[in-house]
Amino acid sequence: MENIYSIEEILSAVEDLQKIKKEKKDKGFKVSPKLDRSNIPKDTLKLIEEAEKNKS
Repeated sequence: MENIYSIEEILSAVEDLQKIKKEKKDKGFKVSPKLDRSNIPKDTLKLIEEAEKNKS
């Protein structure tokens, strides 16, 4: 069974596939906000870091 497609149909299908792939990437990728630690005291940062280590 041989199907004949026009160039427009092929390009449209490729565009649809690219949109699907892009949507999947957008949903799966989360950017974590950077924390501004400049105004946190050093002692508090040490406690936070220790807590994170113990959490793992």
